[in-house]
Amino acid sequence: MKSGKKYLLNKLLILALMVFTLTITIPFAYSQDKAPPTDKAPAVSKIDGAPVVLGDQTLFVIKASVGSFSAEERSQAVTNRIEVMAQDLTIQVNSLKTAEESSTTNILSGDKVIFTITDGDAKAAVQTRQELANEYVQKISSAITKYRQERSLKNILFGVLYTVISTVALLISLKVLNQIFNKIFNLVSNWQGRTIPAIRIQNVELLPASRITYIFNSIIKIIRFFSVLGILSIYIPLVLSFFPWTRQTSKNLLNYLFFALEGAVQGFVSYVPKLIYLTIIIICAYYIIKFIRPIFRELGNGNLSLPGFYPEWAEPTFKLALFLIIALALVVALPFLPGFGSPAFQGISVFLGVLLSLGSSAAVANIVAGVILIYTRAFRIGDRIKINDAVGDIVEKTLFVTRIRTIKNVVITIPNGTVLTSQINNYSALAEDPNYYLVLHTTVTLGYDVPWRKVHQVLIDAALATPRILQEPAPFILQTSLDDFYVSYEINAYTNESSLMARIYSELHQNIQDKCNESDIEILSPHYSAIRDGNQITIPENYLPKDYKAPGFRLSYLEHLSNGKHSSETQQ
Repeated sequence: MKSGKKYLLNKLLILALMVFTLTITIPFAYSQDKAPPTDKAPAVSKIDGAPVVLGDQTLFVIKASVGSFSAEERSQAVTNRIEVMAQDLTIQVNSLKTAEESSTTNILSGDKVIFTITDGDAKAAVQTRQELANEYVQKISSAITKYRQERSLKNILFGVLYTVISTVALLISLKVLNQIFNKIFNLVSNWQGRTIPAIRIQNVELLPASRITYIFNSIIKIIRFFSVLGILSIYIPLVLSFFPWTRQTSKNLLNYLFFALEGAVQGFVSYVPKLIYLTIIIICAYYIIKFIRPIFRELGNGNLSLPGFYPEWAEPTFKLALFLIIALALVVALPFLPGFGSPAFQGISVFLGVLLSLGSSAAVANIVAGVILIYTRAFRIGDRIKINDAVGDIVEKTLFVTRIRTIKNVVITIPNGTVLTSQINNYSALAEDPNYYLVLHTTVTLGYDVPWRKVHQVLIDAALATPRILQEPAPFILQTSLDDFYVSYEINAYTNESSLMARIYSELHQNIQDKCNESDIEILSPHYSAIRDGNQITIPENYLPKDYKAPGFRLSYLEHLSNGKHSSETQQ
């Protein structure tokens, strides 16, 4: 348990450091003309002249140039000399002195010239050369003393000590903060269902207690994150300020942080009116959805009915209404979103528009076809249908595709665009209507030698003997054609179990064979071009009489052939 907390704390610390880094760098990269003031380079653009700097301290400013040397070049040279002097501990601070000449005043360290003050420098400072030299000597002496003290071993050790103390205080603060928020999380979880009830309107639950608890926990996590971020924002500049080499970085970090906070506060304050509009739009859209959801739920359950509105339309209609409400809310809310009208926002809009126009034409066609199929009620889930050559039960229909499971347990996926342009045979559409039943039909061809009334009775008996064929309405026969050698008889029978069509057809065909055999009817379509005498009858043996024998060939005298032969012999 402790290792898990330590791991979580480490991850949280790393995440906070990353966010802190982004917080202090993004404002600087975002706008250069609004960069916060610092003690070094940014001050050059705000101070009239070139500053002389030691460490992170600006000593004075040089405004006048001397001959070909500009103020910046003089400043850089003086800065380098003072820095060399400050780093050389053998040079005493009290060795600094001034030396007057005819047109200049020199600041010396021993016999080395540190800075030469001209009449132009004195005029720019509105002082005499001697007064300005004495002032600069005092400032240089104080700065060198401070520079050496800050970089002494004693101060560095104190900096290390302060860093350790600050780090310990940081870890203790994070641990205490983590324990406090864990207790808050446990407290909120215990409040679920009691102190934090569900939001209801009469018997309709708009927002469950678990969802409200989740929202509270999310808000608390955000507060914890910003609390950790605030502690780190104090810790990092504080530790950097303990050492002279990073003190300027500490100041810059604080400046960037305050600059970012100031910009964030100003941006938030200016965005508050738009945020109010967004909140109103979101609340209105949310409660409109909450209002219509129970209505469509009751329509789907059948507890509420509207003329011409079918229960299976409730769910897809609610989804369409939900999409339209959200789309309308987005259209109204877009002008109030942050960054609306910016080049980035416009670029994303153009990219999405091109992407949709080029890559979604087929998808849009399938969606439109799916909506049309829903409201035309061409089929429902579980219906036995035939689309082109695919026959099976509907297992799923979405806005994009329709899925059919065949009797061989093969799932066929058909795009809705294809379904809409194809002929759909629905065998289950009238299954629940007591006045209409599915008619199964099959055709048998028999010769003209079989009496048609006998055929009718045999086929009707075969249909009535088939399971799942209804006795009422009674089966009926249609003679669909009178061909050259046979008659086509179509048996029509009613059933209310369209999902078992294949089995019913199989059993019907079996019974037709049995009944025809029992009635001595051969199922064939004769073409009278062969001699039948002397051949075994095609009826199965178990249906024939026990004394049945295959007939022999019949021979008869052809008188006209005999007479022709006799006359030819007489002529001879």
